[in-house]
This record gives sequence, structure tokens and C-alpha cells, in this order.
Amino acid sequence: MINNIEPTAVLFVKSDARGQVLTCKEGLSFWGGVDPDSGQIIDALHPDHGASLAGKIVLMPTSRGSCSGSGVMLQLARNGQAPAALVFREEEDILTLGALIAGLLFDRPVAVLRLGAPIYDALSQADEAQVRGEELLFGDRSIALHTLGAHSLQLTDADKRMKAGEGGEAQKIAMDVLCLMAAAQGATSLIDVSRAHIDGCILAHDANLDFAEKMQEMGAKTVIPTTINAISVDRENWTTQGVVPIFGSKASRLADAYVNMGAQATFTCAPYLLEDIPAEEEAIGWSESNAVIYANSVLGARTQKHPDYLDLFIAMTGRAPNTGVYLTQNRHPHCEVHVELPENYDDAIWPMLGWLAGAKSPNGIPVLTGLEHAAPTPDDLKALCAAFGTTSAAPMLHVRGHTPEGNLPLRDDSTYFDITITDLADLWGTFNAADDHVDLIAIGSPHASLTECRKLAQLLKGRTCTPRTKTIVTVGRNTLALATKEGLVAQLEDAGVHIYPDICWCSITEPVFSTTAKVLMTNSGKYSHYAKGLTGRDVRFGSLKNCADVAVNGIAPTGLPDWLTAKV
Repeated sequence: MINNIEPTAVLFVKSDARGQVLTCKEGLSFWGGVDPDSGQIIDALHPDHGASLAGKIVLMPTSRGSCSGSGVMLQLARNGQAPAALVFREEEDILTLGALIAGLLFDRPVAVLRLGAPIYDALSQADEAQVRGEELLFGDRSIALHTLGAHSLQLTDADKRMKAGEGGEAQKIAMDVLCLMAAAQGATSLIDVSRAHIDGCILAHDANLDFAEKMQEMGAKTVIPTTINAISVDRENWTTQGVVPIFGSKASRLADAYVNMGAQATFTCAPYLLEDIPAEEEAIGWSESNAVIYANSVLGARTQKHPDYLDLFIAMTGRAPNTGVYLTQNRHPHCEVHVELPENYDDAIWPMLGWLAGAKSPNGIPVLTGLEHAAPTPDDLKALCAAFGTTSAAPMLHVRGHTPEGNLPLRDDSTYFDITITDLADLWGTFNAADDHVDLIAIGSPHASLTECRKLAQLLKGRTCTPRTKTIVTVGRNTLALATKEGLVAQLEDAGVHIYPDICWCSITEPVFSTTAKVLMTNSGKYSHYAKGLTGRDVRFGSLKNCADVAVNGIAPTGLPDWLTAKV
């Protein structure tokens, strides 16, 4: 990705810090990967699982995964469990923004640095390090740190008026932060965006609520059409579902704060399933990792993977840093990932390919080849993009023959990887290490589409879910209305399926999530990755048909599926 910053030694967020050095072997999603109350790594698939980040000088190439990591960063800073400093080797926005907000609005800054590879590698070998003023100290080395300002940005007259506070204090803060983030990303200007999608509306911790209500009290208002992500409760029905009142009340306040600031009460993590979707090449300001990746990759729209909180500031100004994949030259693939496609397969292959593509290309945009003669549906591509976002920091991917920019030429410095049938078989084993007795079926991560509801209703036609295995489908309000009108909700409920709007598996909590469940099964690669860390439950994975069958009999099949067995 093109960037004007020379990343030899840059200090993005100022704060004195001292601590032991902890070098993470790979990037980490703070949301779903780090406990927001303790700072411990809870991502069961991360090589540093179990390590504590609290008080450490934490090194990682960059972050990855959910845009909600900025909220976790803010929560850690506010409760005293944050890293002493975060040190990156490559571009990083999500945790940087969280640290910036912690200092700007809550007086709890966390130092954030980006170092060139030689200094980063040297620091990774140290036992302790210190950030003092604009200096990095470790061993016998003293490294001067370069600081950034927004003075080089080319602002419009409207930008300058917002930055001067003519639109009020809240909009001034929004523009100040946008300018600082633009400078950190190497942008020289801001770009108009036509719509926004806000992600930080899940009550994963009190920091999200405190931020939203603080901005609401300051008079924050959106100025462009703005949708809102899934929330933590079924907004209209949680009081009858056994939800703890204090949690339900806070979750509702959080949702209401964004609606009061002008966001539409869409409450879905899949805004691309709404009636009005972005057009190809339309510049938008979306957050939520799966939505960003789908918008860029499948719709051909243009958006960075904006961190939580920055999404609100974009909605309040209609402006975003003109950098990253807003620029055509940054949308070219960094690598080719060639897929060895089995002769026969089912829909389970698509989330697996997304997860593996992200693992092969954790920081750069890949183009998947070998799938030219396949026929992925929009639901297949949705599953692919969502799973890709768990293992890669990239805001998009290409699929040769199936996505609008799939024929873009590779960059000159591109690399090549394979996804083999053996890779698929190994991942199947990783995703299915749990006991075969399943207590909960989890469909809708991201939110289930109308066509997925139709398919599940057909798979369950004439059958009934066993009461031993609770089956839950999470959907957006728009999809629920359409499915109700079509009679699908009645069919699914008659079969024993529970359907919940507004929440999704990233935010669902007990008792809506069964308190007695020990093993869950999902058709989502995204939830297969995050569920263990989020819920403490063991996980199994399969196709939608596999999930429907297990919903009826309660027992997951053992071994590899037939479509993998034939070639392994």
C-alpha cells in the first residue's frame, strides 16, 4: 500500500511508557482476541494465546480482524490493563485510533509507534524498553522518534470551517481526529463519502457506551445516510428473553445514542443485504470488517476498514482520509493464492477458503485463482469475505472471474501461494476438534440472508429440531420482515428454530445464548474462529446442510466430509 511516511521510527500517540517486551508472532484482533477486562490473549487459534498484554511493550507486524478492536483498546486503557506501548512494523489504524481516543477524550493515552524492520527486529530481541518523550530506549540504544502533525493536509474551506468549530464542538473533535488519522495514514487530503456504517454499537464493554453518550451529549449529528451494526440485544424484545436488566438497559442506551445522533435503526452487520446498497466505485465510509471486505471485494465500492469511533466521525463530517483502497493503485493484489479445488464440494468450502486466504496473505490483498469455473453465490462470497477478515488485516480480496476487479494485474513485487486440498482437510480438523454431541446450532455470522433462510427452511422441511440442540438464526430487521412476509419465519419456528433480529453471534450473550451449551456448531468461518474466545465453548463447523442435520439429531458427523476424503 502506498504511504508517504518513512516508517523508520514514528511516534503516533505520545505517552511515556516502560515495560517488558512481548513480541507477538503474528497480528492480533483485539476484539474477540483480547479480554477487554484483563488484557489476556483469548484467541484460541493465535500462537500467543494466554499471554498478557497488560503493561507490556507489545510488538506485532500490524493488527488484524475486527474494526471493534479500537473499542477494546479504549476499554483496556480506561481500566488500566492496556499495553504500556504498541509497536507496529506496518500500517495500522484500528488500535492506533483506540489509543488516540483514550488520550483525547478520556486522558488515558497509550504510546503507539511504527518502526522500520531493522529497529523493530532489534527491539524484539530486547527484554525491556522505554518510551520517554520522543525517544525509544532499549539495551544501549536510543532511537529518536519522529512525530506527525496534520499541517501538510490540503483541507477544503468546508473542512477548515468544521475544524475551526463552526459546526460545534463535537464536529470539531471529529475533524481533528480525522486529520490526525489522515496524517498517520500518509494521506494529503480528505475525500467525500456518500454513506457510513457504524460498528461500535455492541456493548462488549462500557467504553463503547461512554464514548457514544459523550458524543451525543456534545451534540454530535450525522450528516450523511448512516446505517448501524448489529447490537447486543433484540431491541424490542429483550425484556421477555431473560436478559439481565442492567445489561439490556445499557445495550439499549448504546443503540439509542447512535440513533439519536442520526443513524438508521438497521441493526445489522450485513448492510450489503439492505435494499439500498453501494454502487461500484462509490466512495463510502464503512466500519465492520466483513461489511468492508464485501463492499470492496464483491460490490466494487471503495472504503477503508475504518476503526470503530472513526466511523462516527466520518458520518458526522462526510469526509474520510483519501488513502488506502480509496485509491485505485492500492487495490491491486499483492499476491496470487491459487486454489486446488476438489471435484465436488459444498458451501462449507467458501468460509474455509476465506480463512486460508487470509492466513496466506495476512497483510496484503490477494487474488484467488483456480475458481474461475466455480459458481459462488452472493451467500458464498459473504462467507468467504467474513472468514478472510479474521485472519487478514487487508480490507479486500479479489476472486478471478467473480469479483469486479478480479482481473486487476498483480503488483510488481507480488508473491504466490497455494491452497491445497490438504490445507482444507487440516483446517476442517482444526474447526472440528470438539466433541460430536452438539448443544447449539449458530447460524447468522454475519447475519443470515433471505436466501439462507429459504435454504434452511427447505433443509428442515418435514423435520423438527431436537430439543437437546437449540438452533438459533440471527438476522437483520429488514431480512426478518421479508422472511416473515414470505412465511419463512413461521416455517422455521414450526421446525423448532429460534430467530432473533438485531443481535448477531459476535454480540449474543446468555441467556439468549444457551447457558447449558458446551459445544456449538456453525457454518460460519468467522464464528468458528472467534467463538471459543468469546464464549468459552468448543466449536464444530460444517455446511448449512450439516448444521440442519445436526439440529435434528444432535450429533455431528466425525471425520472429513466426502468431498475432502476423495482426494486426501
